[in-house]
Amino acid sequence: MTHHKFGLCNKLLLLSLALVLAILPTGCHKIDNPVLVTGVIDGDTIEIAGGYHVRYIGIDAPEKGEPFYGEATEANRNLVGGKKLYLEGDVEDKDEYGRLLRYVWVDTTMVNAELVRLGYAYSYSYPPNTKYQAYFLQLEKQAREQRLGLWSLNH
Repeated sequence: MTHHKFGLCNKLLLLSLALVLAILPTGCHKIDNPVLVTGVIDGDTIEIAGGYHVRYIGIDAPEKGEPFYGEATEANRNLVGGKKLYLEGDVEDKDEYGRLLRYVWVDTTMVNAELVRLGYAYSYSYPPNTKYQAYFLQLEKQAREQRLGLWSLNH
């Protein structure tokens, strides 16, 4: 009897391991190894080592020629410039321009969220990449109420 139970335990263990290995590749892209920022393109896009461009998921910062473009770009530079950071994916890996789509972390600070909190970016939902969208909307509401950054123009 004990030999049978041991065999069953081994089979369950192997089955569990097989399931974990099957799931692992799909969840593995969520938090990447640290990468070095080599350039800040604007308020919501950076360049990292290897020449890859990274577009922040869930936010939209002012474009060149729009109010607060310079401030948003500078805020992004202050948060990430020359630093090592972690990238977290969502459903889609890249946008139509070939940029990596990521949530960007410096230590425990999510840069996407911090730019919205400071009023330098809008919450911008682009399904299916919506993991933190409710959080971004709450931060945008607070920035609007406090008239921070680009929200100071609307009052």
